[in-house]
Amino acid sequence: MSRNRLSEETSPYLLQHADNPVHWYGWGPDALAAALEQDKPILLSVGYAACHWCHVMAHESFEDDAIAAQMNDLYINVKVDREERPDIDTIYQHALQLLGQQGGWPLTMFLTPDGEPFWGGTYFPPDSRYGRPGFPQVLSAISDYWKEQRDKAMETVAALQGGLKKVWTPEAVEGAGRGIALTVNDGVATRLAQEFDMEHGGFGQAPKFPNPSIHELLWRTYLRVGNEKLRDAVLVSLTKMSQGGIYDHLGGGYARYSTDSFWLAPHFEKMLYDNAQIVDLLTWAWQETANPLFARRVEETIEWCLREMIAPVDDAAGKPFAATYDADSEGVEGKFYVWSAAEITEILGDGADTVLFKTIYNVSPAGNWEGSNILNRIAHPDLLDDTQEAALTACAEKLLAVRNKRIWPGWDDKVLADWNGLMIAAMANAARVFDKPHWLDAAQSAFAFVRDRMQEDGRLLHSYRNGKLKHSAPLDDYANMARAAVALYEATGDVEYVTTAMSWIEVIDTHYWDADGGGYFFTADDAEALIIRTKSAADNATPSGNSVIAATLARLHFLTGADHYRQRAEEIIGTFAGEASQNFFPLTGLFCANEVLQTCAQVVVVGADDDPATSALLDVAWKAPNMNKLIQRIPPDVALPENHPAAGKGQQDGRATAYVCVGQTCSLPLIDPAALHDAL
Repeated sequence: MSRNRLSEETSPYLLQHADNPVHWYGWGPDALAAALEQDKPILLSVGYAACHWCHVMAHESFEDDAIAAQMNDLYINVKVDREERPDIDTIYQHALQLLGQQGGWPLTMFLTPDGEPFWGGTYFPPDSRYGRPGFPQVLSAISDYWKEQRDKAMETVAALQGGLKKVWTPEAVEGAGRGIALTVNDGVATRLAQEFDMEHGGFGQAPKFPNPSIHELLWRTYLRVGNEKLRDAVLVSLTKMSQGGIYDHLGGGYARYSTDSFWLAPHFEKMLYDNAQIVDLLTWAWQETANPLFARRVEETIEWCLREMIAPVDDAAGKPFAATYDADSEGVEGKFYVWSAAEITEILGDGADTVLFKTIYNVSPAGNWEGSNILNRIAHPDLLDDTQEAALTACAEKLLAVRNKRIWPGWDDKVLADWNGLMIAAMANAARVFDKPHWLDAAQSAFAFVRDRMQEDGRLLHSYRNGKLKHSAPLDDYANMARAAVALYEATGDVEYVTTAMSWIEVIDTHYWDADGGGYFFTADDAEALIIRTKSAADNATPSGNSVIAATLARLHFLTGADHYRQRAEEIIGTFAGEASQNFFPLTGLFCANEVLQTCAQVVVVGADDDPATSALLDVAWKAPNMNKLIQRIPPDVALPENHPAAGKGQQDGRATAYVCVGQTCSLPLIDPAALHDAL
């Protein structure tokens, strides 16, 4: 069978379509030129390797000779991996929403030869069903519309272009200040908590997503103001997610989202970015509650990442993390993960431990999902005694050994700089909190790979696979990797991480900053030109680059004393403050950054690295639940910058000494770890 142009790509998702009879192009000038030359509209199809419905549409339509022939006759067909090209995906997802439709994947958009959208949808079946028209009908109708009513199509193009411009033009704020008061943070958190499902956890109804940024805002606000309703919302969510079917109770790690309202049945794909953010949430919650369930899930999830998500890179620079695991194996969603009761009995026997396991993990002959069993502890969320938990663990290990012999789901092993940054920061923080040096080693190794192998001429690139770097880095790559660099500095004391973060800030200040409107654009000024240059502080499944970089700039200001970092963080928050007052739901990451900027507590420990007293003070600092702390270990013979609030402060009586500084005010010298705990 002849292969189409996608055979030249590196993305596993695009390679999945290399044998389609569709004459696919990758996104680029060749496709646009062909559309102009042939006067055909572009059919843009956007998906990703772990997407179940992307696979369904591929099997039903893109592998069908008749439908493919129709596509080839009427359109220039372009396939995009949304993980490789988030810049393209975000534009056309928003265009679809402006057309009054729900976004999602697979995204199916119809564009002019210049790449301007005029109609679209998501999944289309091969014939009319689910209340959706059949894809062949859609192909014919849109082609006829383009040929016979092009004026109307171009009216839609113009309207969408205006709408897209408005989406990415933040509302200005009149008057002085241009910031966000912390009382606004408090009000937003309280309002969001009212929408939480306090029985099952999570926000809204099915399908339910983890929504890490929302949970983070609630948790931060609880720690600062003591509102127990905010605390309870987060703890219920984390407990229910961690004991539901969305969590892999055998191998570790969380699936993308739940298809129901009580976290039983996930879409089974696992994404690096979800797990990184949930590790952060669990770590923060454990610092306050010492809940052993949260500590266990952190450990299991990180160990899953180290066991199954290290990208196959044979490089001395380091070991980065891969992107995703598919929902499907052998063409069936969830097949790798589910069990029959008979299978479990055959593996475990019919003794008392098996009965206990089936009871706790909701296993029955009838099953709990499409005739099979998704292991979950929804009905038994509380941990049992140590003996019983040990028995359950032994059973789980036996089942995992058998599961590992099944045909595995597809693995997207490309390395994405932004997603690696999220996991590096989460792993570095958890390593210090839970005293796991090998987690810190892994975080440093992944960071080294991105820094040393994913840059050209001092600029990050977005994606790496099979020895090839691809695509100009969007803002999120710099934001998440700079955040990771600061996290590694805190964890190691190595100032080279701060130097690297500062160099990346220089790049985005030069190539991404909007000098006219404030805030950072998503793409660089010298990146491939698209129909619009987007700029937003809205979180999606991952936090907004503008929010992440605002918090990181604040931390760099407190670390270095350099005022221009604070000013830039304030400019970002001010840029989006008007939007935040109108539509706060997607901007919770910005509110979190706002809190860091206004309330950061600098913990400065002056002491030798090999002094047990230094380690004791640092241990207290890491385990304290304060989420706005910034930890610096300073050797006794190193002076802090003059504009640092702790400048000139040193050891008390030659002993390791801590100071807690808020603003320009520092505490008295603290030698006793208990005193430092109380200060934090």
